[in-house]
Amino acid sequence: MTQELLLEAEKKMEASLAVFKQELTTFHTGRANPALITHVKVDYMGMPQQLSHMASVSVSGPDMLVIQPWMPGSLSAIEKAILKANVGLTPSSDGTVIRLKIPPLSAERREELIKLVRRREEDTKIAIRNVRRDVADKFKQMEKDKDISQDECRMALNKLQQLTDGVTTMVEKERETKEAELREV
Repeated sequence: MTQELLLEAEKKMEASLAVFKQELTTFHTGRANPALITHVKVDYMGMPQQLSHMASVSVSGPDMLVIQPWMPGSLSAIEKAILKANVGLTPSSDGTVIRLKIPPLSAERREELIKLVRRREEDTKIAIRNVRRDVADKFKQMEKDKDISQDECRMALNKLQQLTDGVTTMVEKERETKEAELREV
C-alpha cells in the first residue's frame, strides 16, 4: 500500500515539474521560439482553437517567427489573437503569412522575467510540498489505524522526503537553466 502511495505521489510531483517546464517555454529570451505563441487561442468561426491547430509556426532567423495559416481567411483572426494574448509581440502580415519580430530584451525586462520564473518555481515547489503533505498524512493515518507499523511509516516518510527532494532539485535546475538563458545577451 505504501508503494502505491509513493508511486502516486511521484506521478503528481512529476506532473507539476512538467507543467513548470511547459510554463518556462512561454518566457521569451530574445530568440525566436515557436513555443512562445503555440498556446495562443484563436477565436475562429465562433470556436476557440489553438494556434498550432490552425497554422504552421516556423523560425526564420534568430529573431523572427513566421506563421503560415492553413486557411487564408484565418489570417486576421490569428493576428487579433496574438495581440490579445499580450505576448509582447506585434504581428505584421503581407496577406499570406504573419511575421513576428522578436525584440531584444532590455536589462529591466530580463530582470522582470527572472522574477516571474522564480515566482513560478516557488508555485511549483508549493504544489510538490502539498503532494508530500497529503501523502504523509495518509501514511500517518495508516499507522494510526494500525495498517502499517511505526517503522514502515518512518521508512515510507523518508522515501517520500527523498522523492520530494529529488523533484525539487530538478525544478531548481530548470529554473537555473532558464535564468542563464535570460541573462545571456
